[in-house]
Order: sequence, then structure tokens, then C-alpha cells
Amino acid sequence: MPTSPVLLITGASTGIGAATARAASEAGYRLVLAARSREKLDQLASDLGGPERALAVTCDVTSWDDQQRAVALATDDFGRLDAVFANAGFGGPGGFTASTPEAWREMILTNVYGAALTVRASLEALRASKGHLLLTGSVAGRRAIPGSLYSSTKWAVTGMAESVRGEVVGSGMRVTLIEPGVVATPFWDDNKGPFEQPLTDSDIAGAVIWALSQPAHVDVNEILIRPVEQAL
Repeated sequence: MPTSPVLLITGASTGIGAATARAASEAGYRLVLAARSREKLDQLASDLGGPERALAVTCDVTSWDDQQRAVALATDDFGRLDAVFANAGFGGPGGFTASTPEAWREMILTNVYGAALTVRASLEALRASKGHLLLTGSVAGRRAIPGSLYSSTKWAVTGMAESVRGEVVGSGMRVTLIEPGVVATPFWDDNKGPFEQPLTDSDIAGAVIWALSQPAHVDVNEILIRPVEQAL
């Protein structure tokens, strides 16, 4: 048990983060679950085995102190940090007049600055363990969606993943960008978006676990995953 690998997930309380936590637990990982919603986090940690297997930490990813605290919890309580999934983020209405400047600011800080802080807080530990950094991007970070500032933030994450990979190449670290298409989430009014069979949170979790499970010399840089109905 003490030698099993440790994975830190931001945005772990719901959706892709929570599904990945469940899948990683089944794969033998010990977990540090970070999110702003502590009640959901505590329940998830309990479901996954409690303090010996899963630890919950309140974390606003835009807070440098919170990010450092999450990494310290992994290294202090579990003694190591083998992988980090920078997953926290959210979207908003399309169109450059459809949201508010305040909502824009929060989205940019969470999706871009928050991901960068996760990288910064965990980089030393991941270098030491020759670990694995994963980031949640999006199909929207591969093609510009008209009127979407969210798309712009995900383009930034796409660039961030490659920039980090370039910095750590040769260190034994791996970097993977996970780029989902339409996933069934509460973001859509009917929870499934425009398709009859959108992706599920578990589909994305499966991609994360697959990337983590590759041999140490294999660096899967990008996984672009879409429902079969999604053309773009």
C-alpha cells in the first residue's frame, strides 16, 4: 500500500475529475482530491477508502497557497507524488456579448492561471518522481469556436502543455493533454448537448488511465476524444 502511486486531481469533486478519481482508485492509485466543494470531496474520499487511500483538500486553483497545500498533502502524507491531473475549469455562454466581464475574469483565471499554478506547484515533485502531468484541454483548444472566450482559454492550455513538455523533456517526466469533445455534463440543459450519445465522464477517465498506464519511455502528448456524431 505505501508504495502504490499517488495522483493529485484538481476539480475532483464532480464530473471528469470525480470519474477519474474512481477509475484511478480501481487502478491502484492513492489520491489527493482537490476542489472548492469540500462536502462532495469528503464523500468521494470516503467512498474511495478514506485517509489511507484518498485525501480531500479544499483548493481554489487560483490561489497559490491552496495549490501548494494540495501538493504538500501528497508529499507529506503519502510520501510521494507520481501524477497530477490539472483538470479544474469551466465554460460559459458563447458570444462576446453573452456573458459578463466578471464571469470572463473568473473563467480565465481558473482555466489558464489555475492550470499554470498547478504546474508550478507540482513540478519539483514530479521531476523528482519522473512523474506524469496531465491537463484537461478541449476540442475547443484545437479549433477556434466563433465567439467563444472559453475556446481561447483552452487554446492557452494546449500551448501550456507543449511548453511544459519542452521544459521537462529529458527529465523522465511525461506530459499529456486530454482534449474532450462534447461530454454529458450539467453545462447542457438536457445534460447531453446536441448529440444522442455524447461522451461520458467515464470515457474521459478511461483516456486518462490509459495514458498513465503506458510504459515509462512512452510519452503520449495528446489525446483528442470526441463522440462519433461530432464532426468538428
